[in-house]
Amino acid sequence: MKKILVALALGMAMITGTCAVAQDKAAGVTDLQALRAAVKTDKRAFVAATLGLTDAEAKKFWPAYDDYQLTLDASNRQRNLVIEDVIALNKPLTDANARRLAGEFVAADELEIKARRKLLTRVLKAVPATKAARYMQLEDKIRDAAAYDIAAAIPLVK
Repeated sequence: MKKILVALALGMAMITGTCAVAQDKAAGVTDLQALRAAVKTDKRAFVAATLGLTDAEAKKFWPAYDDYQLTLDASNRQRNLVIEDVIALNKPLTDANARRLAGEFVAADELEIKARRKLLTRVLKAVPATKAARYMQLEDKIRDAAAYDIAAAIPLVK
C-alpha cells in the first residue's frame, strides 16, 4: 500500500512539474528556442498554459484548435511536397516547372490563410478577444519559427 501511495505521489509530482514547466515556457514566448522546445514537447499543453482557458472557454476553443491543426497539417504536407520537388531536382528549373512549383507554394499558403480566417472566427466565439488575439499571435510565432527553420535548411532553386 505504501509503495502505491509513493508511486501515486511521484506520478502527481511529475504531472505537476510538467505543467509548471509549460507555464514557465509560456511566459517566455519571445525566446524562440524555448518556444520551439515547448511546441515540440506538447504544443497543446503549451497553448493551454499560455492562454489560461476556463473550462467553458476550453470546451469551445479546443474543437476549433483541433480542426485548424488538421488543416494546417494538410497545408504543411502540400508545402513539403513542393519542397521535396525542389530538392529532388537539384538542377536548374525549366520555366514550366518553376511556374508549377511557385503556384503550388501559393496554393499551400492560400489553404493556410483560409484556415486561419475560419479559426479566428471560431476562436472569437469561444474566448474573449484578448485571448483570441493572444492565441493567434502564438500561432504566428510558432509558424514563423518553423518557417525560419525550413527556409534556413532549403536552398534556393537554380
